[in-house]
Amino acid sequence: MDEAKSARVRTAGIGQSRRQSGCGAERLAGQYLKTRGLELLARNLRCRGGELDLVCRDGEVLVMVEVRQRGRRDFGGALASVTLRKQRRIICAARFMLDTVPGWRSLRLRFDVIGVQGLPDGAHEVVWVKDAFRAT
Repeated sequence: MDEAKSARVRTAGIGQSRRQSGCGAERLAGQYLKTRGLELLARNLRCRGGELDLVCRDGEVLVMVEVRQRGRRDFGGALASVTLRKQRRIICAARFMLDTVPGWRSLRLRFDVIGVQGLPDGAHEVVWVKDAFRAT
């Protein structure tokens, strides 16, 4: 994973279910990307092969964003949880969506990862890795 950008954000997260926490992380990531100039096109696109958490446009680039959240940094934290198997599922879902939404085919494609890490003081650190992996 290449370039990483990071920011601290305070959010409420006590007593949330895993699903609520994941949705919160995706909302946080979407807001984070919007403030950095990306246009949010879709969220939680599912197909048989996988899921795309966020689909954004960054100029003439279509950005498929995987959002990962971890409360702790053990075992490499949120970013390390995007395994090769997970990357393949994201690429499979991206190919399906490119076939389904013809307007997206004309754009260059990039895969980014946003990691949301919980911090001891209750805040969250957001780490954005642009061009985290490539489809082969």
